Amino acid sequence: MQVTETLAQGLKREFKVVLPVADLATRLDKELDDLKGKVRINGFRPGKVPTAHLKRVYGRSVMADVMQNAVNEANRKIVEDNKLRLAQEPKVDFEGGQEQVEKAMAAQGDLAFTVAIEVLPKFDVGTFDDVALERQVADILDSDVDSAIDRMASQSKPFAPRAEGEAAQDGDKLTIDFLGKLDGVPFEGGAANDAELVLGSKQFIPGFEEQLVGAKAGEARAITVKFPDEYQAANLAGKEATFDVTVKAVQAPGDVKIDDEFAKQFGLEGLDKLKEAIRANIKREYDRAGRDKLKRALLDALDKKYSFELPEGLVEQEFNNIWAQVQQEQKQTGKSFEDEGTTEEAAKADYRKIAERRVRLGLVLAEVGEKAEVKVADEEVSQAVVERARQFPGQEKAVWDYYTKNQEALAQLRAPIYEEKVVDHIIGLAKVTEKAVSKEDLLKQEEEAKA
Repeated sequence: MQVTETLAQGLKREFKVVLPVADLATRLDKELDDLKGKVRINGFRPGKVPTAHLKRVYGRSVMADVMQNAVNEANRKIVEDNKLRLAQEPKVDFEGGQEQVEKAMAAQGDLAFTVAIEVLPKFDVGTFDDVALERQVADILDSDVDSAIDRMASQSKPFAPRAEGEAAQDGDKLTIDFLGKLDGVPFEGGAANDAELVLGSKQFIPGFEEQLVGAKAGEARAITVKFPDEYQAANLAGKEATFDVTVKAVQAPGDVKIDDEFAKQFGLEGLDKLKEAIRANIKREYDRAGRDKLKRALLDALDKKYSFELPEGLVEQEFNNIWAQVQQEQKQTGKSFEDEGTTEEAAKADYRKIAERRVRLGLVLAEVGEKAEVKVADEEVSQAVVERARQFPGQEKAVWDYYTKNQEALAQLRAPIYEEKVVDHIIGLAKVTEKAVSKEDLLKQEEEAKA
């Protein structure tokens, strides 16, 4: 087998591989010889089938295996001899087209092909003592705990039927049947029977609940509302609809006493323990929000810190994934680029920059993790599978089996765990200071486009 490098430009490499017809025929004969003791053909004793007969019967399929093995061997040889780190799988192109391939299949011509490769860029990770980050923190106020308890109490309120003929007030719970229509025609998903609705809860679209204040049990009302322009169902967004509503029951809320007995409803010994549990939950929420923003700041810093050539194949693959999501969202919402104040060309340019950022950061994190010998234990992956299974009540075993029997799916769970561990490693080396902020600023969602 002859391997010759024909291109070395940037991250791209190309090699020409030639397996002479004589070598090809020798490999075919060896495979056929090995096949003699394995096949059973009527009229021949085991191991005594003539090679010529085997070639007539199995020659083409065996030669296909020989050629594939030659390609695999060439790829391994190229990578090992040149100590290459591949960005993606090599791309193989057979010279001479189908005609030359057919000659090789018949052992009448050389097997010649090119192997195109993109390698990973080489760059110096360096140190991280020049990376300065702020970890946002917020105090947990007693009022935050009290507000959480008030919400729990509100959700736990008992309801009792109002007196016959008494009108519904804000905060009452109604049992209703409703039928929604667009231009007088019922629309899918716009009807329900015995639906429960607490007035003022903002459970329904704006304007719906307000028009039921003052309604009485047994009363029928026609309500007109406009769906928000940003409504998730594109066929309803921004459109005016009418709802035929029948109020079947009106219930008034009772009072809830916030004391030790109230806390016991949630399996806690008393009110103090409930407050402790709520404070701990709030702390976890604040810590998670602070960690997310710290990670975002770190990724921004790394994106600015490193500049190197990116493998075009990886960028294109990432861009295609992003673009497929964009198109799917447009299909679901019915919105165009013009609706968002841009053009398809401008959007593609923006999303390609996002793809480049993701590839760059992925390569940096991978390099840092490799040098730091970051590992993900099997126990960590198993725990991730358990957490995923819990998201599908009643289907836990099916989810468990899917992941434990699918290495690619397991790798998809392992990757974010690895990333978080590498991020923690870098944060531990960077200069991190704490910055006190309000809970509103801490919990404010940041733009996700650059993630």
